[in-house]
Amino acid sequence: MLKTSHLLALAAGVGLIAGAGASQAAVTVLGGGMAKECSDAALGGESDTKFEDICSQALETEILSLRDRAGTYVNRGVLKLRRKDFGGAQFDFDRAIQTKPDLGEAYVNRGAASVGARRYSEGLADINKALALGVDEPEKAYYNRALAYEGLDEMKAAYFDYQKAIELKPEWDQPKKELARFTVERR
Repeated sequence: MLKTSHLLALAAGVGLIAGAGASQAAVTVLGGGMAKECSDAALGGESDTKFEDICSQALETEILSLRDRAGTYVNRGVLKLRRKDFGGAQFDFDRAIQTKPDLGEAYVNRGAASVGARRYSEGLADINKALALGVDEPEKAYYNRALAYEGLDEMKAAYFDYQKAIELKPEWDQPKKELARFTVERR
């Protein structure tokens, strides 16, 4: 039986939000221009609205491949997610999915936005879809899925997903911090 010392109070996000929040998965956009600048900001952990404006300008003015357009929506959504703008982030992740339905990062981030908004079942469904499609950083998907499981009071599943996140990226401290709250009792 697994127990936690406290139930995680989610404010949102994946790795985007300071503290015990969800983790985001940005998308690398190649080349130059504003879409690349947007990508660099999302990958670099930025959250300032000036970078969101750059992403918006890229979407409005640059000629982008479907992948880069979808990636730019994801990256703008990641910037919003870091500021806990779950509705705005959800909108961008929906647009990314409409543009490129097989982009796993769009689903893992939409799942993170749902978890942040305490819509755990929705988040779980999106994160499972992301894992099925494949993502560049699966440890973030497992971490976010663990947060969703905790929100649904499925502690055993949360425990194993935190473990998987650590297995995939041993140097990442956040899942270790979450896992430290658990005690395992053998029966």
